[in-house]
Amino acid sequence: MNSKLIRFTKVILDIMFFGGIAALITLPFSLKILGKYYSAAILENFFFMLISLAICGVFGILIIVELCRMMRTVMEENCFVYGNVRSLRKMAGFSIVIAFITFIKIFIMPTPATAIIVLVFFIAALFSQVLSYVFERAVSYKEENDLTI
Repeated sequence: MNSKLIRFTKVILDIMFFGGIAALITLPFSLKILGKYYSAAILENFFFMLISLAICGVFGILIIVELCRMMRTVMEENCFVYGNVRSLRKMAGFSIVIAFITFIKIFIMPTPATAIIVLVFFIAALFSQVLSYVFERAVSYKEENDLTI
């Protein structure tokens, strides 16, 4: 395995995790600044934007937490475990929540980017769910193989 790439990925996930927490903490201030300098519609829908972005942010951070758990198994060279199946299923659920909340946002503040975000997170949910099935089969085969030896 390419350990440099694995370490790089772990660093990126850590940066995203702490950056996400910082973004959540500063969200009320950021929205006020964006509303003042970018779009008055943000200030008009301030509480909806704050709540929807905060919920999406929390679920985005939860996705990163699950990715970090999966990276730990990769670093331990034991990635075909049921814990990764659970992580992938959780990520699928988290992605659906983000897609749903962002879909609601389309009716309040429609933008092309919002529609794209809905599509991206819906596809991420499908991808994670399908990959969880693949991992589940791989874990099953691995356990059968371990029992034969």
